[in-house]
Parts: sequence; structure tokens; C-alpha cells
Amino acid sequence: MSVRITIDGKVVEAQEGEALIDVAADNGVYIPSLCYVRGKPCLGTCRVCSVRVNDSVMASCTVPVTDGMEVKVNEPEVTDMRKALVELLFVEGNHNCPSCEKSGRCELQAVGYEVDMMVSRFPYRFPVRKRDHVSKHIFLERDRCIFCQRCVEFIRDKESGQKIFSIDDRGTKASIEIDVELADKMPPEQVREASDLCPVGCIIEKGRGYDEPIGQRKFEIQSVRERALMGDEK
Repeated sequence: MSVRITIDGKVVEAQEGEALIDVAADNGVYIPSLCYVRGKPCLGTCRVCSVRVNDSVMASCTVPVTDGMEVKVNEPEVTDMRKALVELLFVEGNHNCPSCEKSGRCELQAVGYEVDMMVSRFPYRFPVRKRDHVSKHIFLERDRCIFCQRCVEFIRDKESGQKIFSIDDRGTKASIEIDVELADKMPPEQVREASDLCPVGCIIEKGRGYDEPIGQRKFEIQSVRERALMGDEK
């Protein structure tokens, strides 16, 4: 059923139940996100897509549109809230963009530009996290993980359906883990899928490294905003 909602004062039509973040993108309104992937189940972990819906702040990937809904995306308060969330993700890990294999194709880096982040307002934690290189095909750079859980939910063993990645512990002790036995069975195309699906440089395909020259990388060719508005999440 077709419904009408208002986004930043503009009335738009959508299908009832569609994800608000998709409806906004389809109507030229960019909402940043780091856990949501269009066409896949909503995770709602990063909250970077927060907007004001009928006077309540919500993660837009979790909100199915209903008739008469009033949405404010570019309101100063929620805009700054999204920026603060991105800043927190930077300080909670160790993100040295110039030396990272995923620079230029990192969604956290790209979203940082889009929210006009220059430096975080929060103190950097500089956590010590041990990298994992036991798998035959994957480097796991835990310093860079933002716990979006894309890999946990969307990358599974082809035969058993078991999860290859998982999150161990909670809070400051949380860490991304990998089932080495299952990971070693991953075909090359699934290894590349896992690496591409990771929004940061946490899951690195061994042997790939810096294979895209500066100026030709994903978000240097087309911004994350442009890709989102075109419905291209890859």
C-alpha cells in the first residue's frame, strides 16, 4: 500500500513497511550508515543513521514507514548526534587511515568526510587488541573493528550455515573472533565478499593489500553519499 511521509518538509510517497533509510535515499536524502546493507536484514548496531521520527530519535534502518510519518534528517541536533557517533567509532579503535589497506574504500573514513568530521571531540582510547592471522585466507585486524556485525550475520559456512565470525565478550572487552576451521574452507569469492562487506579494514584478504591505486579506489571515484542515493552498497 502506498503511503505519504514527510522528510525535511518534503512530502514523498513510499510503500508501507519500506525501510525509512531506503525511502530517504530513493528521494535524494542521504542518511549515513555503517551497519545497514540495502537488501539485507537490518542490524541496527551502529546508530549512525539516527533521525528524528515524529519527535523521537530513531535509527532509520529499523523504522518501517507508515502513513503520515514526519521525519527530520538534517535537523542540527540529530546531525550533530550522527557526527558524534562517528567520532566515537574513531576513538574506540585505532584507525590510522594513511597506512590502512582499505583507505579510499573504507566506509568509516568516507562517512567521516560526509559528516564533516575533522577531529573527535572525545579522548582517544588507543585500545590494545591482538590481530589474528591464523586463517589461511584472512588477516583479522581487530584494532579497526567497529562491531557492526555485518560479517557475523551475513557471512556463513556454505555447507552448514554456521557463522564464521562472532563477537566475544561485551563492552570494552568485546572482540571480533573467527572460526579458523570454517574460515579455511571459504572459497575465494566468499573471502572477497567478507572483505568487501566489512565497512573498515578489519577483515583483510591475504595477498590483496593495496591493489587499487590512489585516485582509483571506491570512494575516490564516487562518494559514499552518491553510492547510497543510487542504491549501490557494493
